[in-house]
Amino acid sequence: MNVAIRQPVKIDGAGGQGPDDAPLYEARRKIFPIAVRGTFRNIKWTLLVVTLGIYYLLPFVRWDRGPNAPSQAVLVDFPGQRFYFFFIEIWPQEIYYLTGLLILAALVLFLMNAVAGRVWCGYLCPQTVWTDLFQMIERLVEGDPRARREKLKHASKTRRVAEAATKHFLWIMVAWWTGGAWVLYFADAPTLVMQLITGTAPTVAYVWIGILTATTYLLAGHMREQVCTYMCPWPRIQAALTDEYAFNVTYRHDRGEPRGSFKKIEALRLQGLPGGDCIDCNQCVAACPNGVDIRLGAQLDCIQCGLCIDACDTVMEKIGRPTRLIAYDTDMNMQRRAQGLPPVTKIIRPRTVLYAGLIAVVGGIMLYALATRDYESVSVIHDRNPLFVKLSDGSIRNAYTLRIVNKELQPRHFAIRVEGVPEATVEIVGEAVRPTGEDPVIAVGPDRTEELRVLVSTHARLPANASLPVTFQILDLEGGRSTSAPDHFKGP
Repeated sequence: MNVAIRQPVKIDGAGGQGPDDAPLYEARRKIFPIAVRGTFRNIKWTLLVVTLGIYYLLPFVRWDRGPNAPSQAVLVDFPGQRFYFFFIEIWPQEIYYLTGLLILAALVLFLMNAVAGRVWCGYLCPQTVWTDLFQMIERLVEGDPRARREKLKHASKTRRVAEAATKHFLWIMVAWWTGGAWVLYFADAPTLVMQLITGTAPTVAYVWIGILTATTYLLAGHMREQVCTYMCPWPRIQAALTDEYAFNVTYRHDRGEPRGSFKKIEALRLQGLPGGDCIDCNQCVAACPNGVDIRLGAQLDCIQCGLCIDACDTVMEKIGRPTRLIAYDTDMNMQRRAQGLPPVTKIIRPRTVLYAGLIAVVGGIMLYALATRDYESVSVIHDRNPLFVKLSDGSIRNAYTLRIVNKELQPRHFAIRVEGVPEATVEIVGEAVRPTGEDPVIAVGPDRTEELRVLVSTHARLPANASLPVTFQILDLEGGRSTSAPDHFKGP
């Protein structure tokens, strides 16, 4: 894969730079991409509307979970120690689900890169989406780059200041609502909105809105391509994960070169000399949000958004030549065309099969764990001193601390059973229990943990130095589910 890189600075003996040396980092330059129309621009507009619509509106979507549970579809409930995502409920001790989601996200990113390069960066990355939105506002207020250059020459200073003030005000409003929408995921959205309006919201909400407003305004309004080039690690990682079969935005040198003005190329063709389709109009560079000249090959700055394709296609249509001089293509196909061979597409190959298989395995494990998890748990600790007590009637008694967890948001009753000890008698110390046959029953409140002192006695004759395996089982009387915890019953 051909990658254009900048050479490091060389310092001569006098402490200056040689005439042919280039700096390692180019100077900051403002980039004002022109507006383009076409297939990829339409895809980006569609994804922008969908992703921002989900982000801004999702906190207001309701989901009925029954009594004692919040009705917000997506909610990170810190006071209740829950994360809700529609019908899924995640508890703090299930942090491994977050780990699994991060692994899945990385694998999906690897798969996307193996199929179509930096398609995430060009279409779905939040930096790209918000930068697109900010640039749209900029063009609506100040016009396209050509209009802005004309205003610098002819428009009054008052008009330029008014337009700049309007642009930055709209940027700040978008950034403010971005921060405001984020905090709505951590509390009931309608309630928090009213609190924010009346000034009664928690201080932490205002702090985070301020932080996210500032970062969104700076990153999407001012830093833009600098984030993609210098701050984001993904461009450096993805270059090591791609291969010759991955689709990337590519300038087709075999068709475009040698390039020149339209009149020059036409004159060459009339003389029977080779002439490329590229007329050196630089519209691909003008349309790029990062100012990349894709004709120099794959570059670190390129986010593979495809806007240069739309810009080039527009020019090709005007001069009556085939479109897709710049297109999503593979290094392998470029080599095959140079050899006169037809192009090939290999989306299914070992790399993509491996990523897809890992995604299926990790996703399957998470779904199985989610579907089979318990909504109650029990743990048991045996008294260490003494291990057992011999009572006056000759029976042997062991004492345990039993901890029962009710993870549901409604009260539940659990019957306690002990298995493994012959002729066992179970007694709950200091707890009001409701008997059901021979099993004591304990009530546990919603989202609560109850710690019990349990005494287990037996009159049965035990072997010397007895250590019998014992199982404590709790049975949910309302739902019929049960779980258990093992321990030992000690004897003399």
